[in-house]
Amino acid sequence: MKDLVEYIAKALVDDLDCIEISEIEGNQTNIIELKVAKEDIGKVIGRQGRTADAIRTILNCAAAKLSKRYILQIIDE
Repeated sequence: MKDLVEYIAKALVDDLDCIEISEIEGNQTNIIELKVAKEDIGKVIGRQGRTADAIRTILNCAAAKLSKRYILQIIDE
């Protein structure tokens, strides 16, 4: 799942060096933290959060095949 989020993030942002992705595994839910540069945070979130919601939808669809649950948190540096 980290690779999927990284692939999508690299397509959206300008500063590829500032992308950091970490995964926190829990019993039922895994959390993926996406850190991007402050200049790129708007590109990842999108207008009214539409881009972020789309990324979360893709992540949840991929996770459903694995019978797992993922939460995406977007953090600026």
